[in-house]
Amino acid sequence: MQSMRTTCNSKRDWEMLQSVEIENFLSHVKTKLEFGNGVTVFVGPNGAGKSSVIDAITFALFGEHIRKSTKGLLRRGSSQAYSKVGFSIGTRQFEAVRKIDAKGTVSAQLYEKTNGELVPLAAGERKQFGESMTKEIESLIGLDFEKLKVASIVQQGELQSIIDADPKKFKELVNAIIGIDKLDIAYEMMKKTIDSFRSSVRTRLDYDDTSVESLQAKIESLSKEIASLEPQKKKLEEEKTIKEQEFVSLQNEIESEAPKELKIKDIESRKDELVKYLRNAVTSIKKEIAEKERRFSECSASLPLVATKPQIESENRQVQQEMEKIRIESREVGEKIAKLKGQQEIASKLHLVDGKCPVCDSKVDSINPLFEQEHLRTELDMLTKRIEDITREETTVQNKKKEVDLKLQQIVKAESIMSSNKIKDKEELTRLKEEISGLQTSIIQVPSEVTATGNLMQFAIDEYSTNAIRTISLLVEETRGFDVIRFRELKSKMDKQRITISTLNQELGIITERVNHRKTESEKISSVLNELQHVRQYVSSLETIRSQIYNRDGPVATSLRSWALGMISQKASEYLATFNVKIQRIVLEDKARDIGITCYAGNSVLDLESLSGGEKVSVALALRLGMAHLMGSSHLNFIILDEPTTHLDHERRRSLVNVLSQAFESNIDAISQFIIITHDSEIFENSNIDTIYDFKSTAEGTQVVPI
Repeated sequence: MQSMRTTCNSKRDWEMLQSVEIENFLSHVKTKLEFGNGVTVFVGPNGAGKSSVIDAITFALFGEHIRKSTKGLLRRGSSQAYSKVGFSIGTRQFEAVRKIDAKGTVSAQLYEKTNGELVPLAAGERKQFGESMTKEIESLIGLDFEKLKVASIVQQGELQSIIDADPKKFKELVNAIIGIDKLDIAYEMMKKTIDSFRSSVRTRLDYDDTSVESLQAKIESLSKEIASLEPQKKKLEEEKTIKEQEFVSLQNEIESEAPKELKIKDIESRKDELVKYLRNAVTSIKKEIAEKERRFSECSASLPLVATKPQIESENRQVQQEMEKIRIESREVGEKIAKLKGQQEIASKLHLVDGKCPVCDSKVDSINPLFEQEHLRTELDMLTKRIEDITREETTVQNKKKEVDLKLQQIVKAESIMSSNKIKDKEELTRLKEEISGLQTSIIQVPSEVTATGNLMQFAIDEYSTNAIRTISLLVEETRGFDVIRFRELKSKMDKQRITISTLNQELGIITERVNHRKTESEKISSVLNELQHVRQYVSSLETIRSQIYNRDGPVATSLRSWALGMISQKASEYLATFNVKIQRIVLEDKARDIGITCYAGNSVLDLESLSGGEKVSVALALRLGMAHLMGSSHLNFIILDEPTTHLDHERRRSLVNVLSQAFESNIDAISQFIIITHDSEIFENSNIDTIYDFKSTAEGTQVVPI
């Protein structure tokens, strides 16, 4: 076995899977596995945790697995689990780690081993920020999870499914390996692209390439309709021309007579204006007469009063003098009375005592008469009587004063009336009376009711009315012989002609609009149709591309599948040559719905059903290796066989082990590592395989022991 390990190392300068370390992952508490080139076998009963290693590898690399939920990867009762995978590409070594907590939250980290240290390369899956550990690993190994499952992981019972199961499934597997299944996506995307393009064209043009025939039919229909409308349009245009000529003739005749009609209207207007003027003039003159009569009446009454003004003013001066004289005398008498009363008071206190003066105590015979009380009483009585006379005189003068003041007020009012009426004297009043007589004379000839009929000259009361009457008479002379009724008939006929022409214009407009609309619509459709012809060519090209390139049964896919089947056939045949079986060549043939498998021994065709168990395993393995070689752009050169012996009899199980041993002894260049998961540990007894891990299920979890 050591020689086989040495031989295998000569085939490659690197190892792919180096180690898998898992903790609290599914049934594993803590497990670490080491891998080298060659065949590594996991043995143990079902449920011992062997297949969990596959989930650990895919979870660490891609965050993917075949379990129902990521949270379900966490071992029951644990708060955190992780899977760590060590792998190499050429001389570079890497380590991928993913952890999961009780909430199902996943963290990821990719390292590269450099000089014994782990250098971070990528972390997490924040794809919106351009950060993705999975994308980094896919770039390194050249495979994503789905391709890895197809190329490197053979699930239970799938090894011989290639030759035992439905050939259509084999075809689907080949399509998946070479990416033809992606053509289906592209095929559908191309349909969506075509539909989207058609939709955008329909949005912009209201039509798409499927409308070409209907639009062509519509253009033909529009052309026929335009052809039927043109004669109607021409007939209406000719009729309109005739009616317009008749209208112009009537218009010219009316225009020649129209000035007379205007003059007739002018005559009536001027007559009405004359009547209004005369009525207003008479009314105005009557008002003027009434006003002047009022002025004459007021001034006639005021002029005599104004004439008495000098006399009244003289009387007023005389009255004022009398009143002044009375006031002076009244004041003097009053003063005397006051003096006498003072003396009377003194006299009441003066009496002779023993013949002596009460003032100077001189010997006197009698008191001064000025201080005798009797004398003083007499004087006071006389003065009091005079005061009474003065009061009566003053009352008489005041009454006279009132009469004079009243006359003066009447004179002032009369002067105001004369002034407001602009009359100064009798001569001006006489002239005013003469003006009244003249105005009364001027309107005697105007009737009390002025009308526009009869001889207008009788209404000439002033220069303006005279000129107006002369103008009216001249206009009457100029319009003599004008037939108003005929003129109105001409106008009525022209109006009817105008209505007829308007109706013709409307009908012509409708037909013209219909013709123009149809032409515009036809031009628009023609423009759209022209563009849709290009659209149809473009869509046709897209449909051709879709059917020829993206159709899984098209020439491109067929050619690609034929090439792939040829490559698989060639490599499978090369592998078979090393397996020590009679089959020398395998040919895969692309058929309508499946892929045919033909085995040859020399030039003889071998029926698959006639092959022995070992030969069938050899064919199946050779085809798997050929398929793996087809995906040789990947750096991940290993195959995992999960329970490959399921449904195999004892002979075929032994044959599988022998074939695998022969594969590595023959320097097969496609695969560096085989990992076989099986519960049939006895088939590896006395084999050349020296790396075997025994899986056991215990109460504490899975235990793994190298054998």
